[in-house]
Amino acid sequence: MKNSTLCPRFERGMQILSQRWNGLIIYRLLSGPQRFCNIQSAFPVSGRLLSERLKDLEKEGIVLRHVYPETPVRIEYELTDKGRALQSTIECIQGWSDEWINEPQGDCTTEESILSISDEVCSEAAAGVKAE
Repeated sequence: MKNSTLCPRFERGMQILSQRWNGLIIYRLLSGPQRFCNIQSAFPVSGRLLSERLKDLEKEGIVLRHVYPETPVRIEYELTDKGRALQSTIECIQGWSDEWINEPQGDCTTEESILSISDEVCSEAAAGVKAE
């Protein structure tokens, strides 16, 4: 059997996508720009860890961070062209999962329910942070 080495680009791509939460963050942002609290509410992840992952994805050129000078300040995250290019990959993983992964206990939540957090909830969260 031949020893083969991985292409460094492929290895780096796998490192990015396999880092915990990155794939789910990208999946979440495929539906369009999202506020931090929308992303955080979709996953059981701490704000600190989510912030780190978003910064990492921003450094990789996968996510853009937009700051809107409002009161309170509004920050949204969206995928770059590089990030949106992962859509077919994410869809393939979803198709493979649907066919081959046994459903965990409980029902899968629909994308609609995952994406249904409103800006009103984010505004309330921002007001709560501001009040502290």
